[in-house]
Amino acid sequence: MNHDDPVLTHTEGHVRHITLNRPRALNALNHPMVLRIGEALAEAEHDDTITAVLIRGTGERGLCAGGDIRSIHDDASAGGTASPAFWRDEYRLNARIARYPKPYVAIMDGIVMGGGVGVSAHGDVRIVTERSRVAMPETGIGFVPDVGGTHLLAAAPGELGTHLALTADAVGASDALLCGLADHFVPARSLGALTAALADCRTPAEIDEVVRAHAASAPEGELAEHREWIDTCYRADSVEEILDRLDSSGVTAAKQAAGAILAKSPTALKVTLSALRRARRLGSLEAVLDQEYRTSCVAFTRPDLVEGVRAQIIDKDRRPRWNPASLAEVTDDDVARFFVSLGDRELGLDPASRP
Repeated sequence: MNHDDPVLTHTEGHVRHITLNRPRALNALNHPMVLRIGEALAEAEHDDTITAVLIRGTGERGLCAGGDIRSIHDDASAGGTASPAFWRDEYRLNARIARYPKPYVAIMDGIVMGGGVGVSAHGDVRIVTERSRVAMPETGIGFVPDVGGTHLLAAAPGELGTHLALTADAVGASDALLCGLADHFVPARSLGALTAALADCRTPAEIDEVVRAHAASAPEGELAEHREWIDTCYRADSVEEILDRLDSSGVTAAKQAAGAILAKSPTALKVTLSALRRARRLGSLEAVLDQEYRTSCVAFTRPDLVEGVRAQIIDKDRRPRWNPASLAEVTDDDVARFFVSLGDRELGLDPASRP
């Protein structure tokens, strides 16, 4: 094992460990990493001595902060094609994780955002700690939630998923559990003992027993007490009406949410709301990933993605110049273009969506 490799693999007892190893980049995913994770899953699947797979990140800052958006920015700026190729393999990996035949354990410690959610929240055993910050922050960079994120958020109770998608807010352990993005809270100090105990597990039932033995009650979250206004305001059929309801609710937190939403890409907001509503109707993860591939490929060609990454990551001036600049300028036709079939370029995970 080369400790400089961006993905490390080793076996402890009956568990194959996959460790994302780009700590300086908060373990951000790139294409070779996605391919290597896929290879590691294939190796473990066909090894009868392996009971489960465990994924985690190097360091204490996070599992994974998402995809390597600097590379995506550069690719989009140059009119390249590397990013759609990356997403094609990444989304196929997300689907594979969800259907993996052996228990897939994700240690969602620290920052878990975007692509980090994709390699963890579709797993069987999803563990958060007091350091966890889980988010799908795409609207803040002119993009649309992907990696199965709209599938996960659409399935969250009430309109919690809509709130998280539009505001791009990060949540802690308790709220991740409430939203269905995680299964168990384990204190960070107990992770070493947990992984050591998992090594001896020979069956899924034993894995479940060990995880429950190390689990504890999560610190109190924030979203549960806001469910009333969240469900009422975000039930609206348009971003404009959601904002009107938030502003007129008389609730300080709701007004703050409206302010957060207004800072995001108008196009990304409208496409995201439509994607979430469509995801509820589509049902299967595969069908939603097919839809997300369409929205990602279209967003890749639009100016807001390059501008959003510039403002948030590269220049860090936090002053993106969105185009169009207002919600009123984003038409229904503009939104509809994000969902048009890509023809022979479709991802095609769901048989019904293949051309």
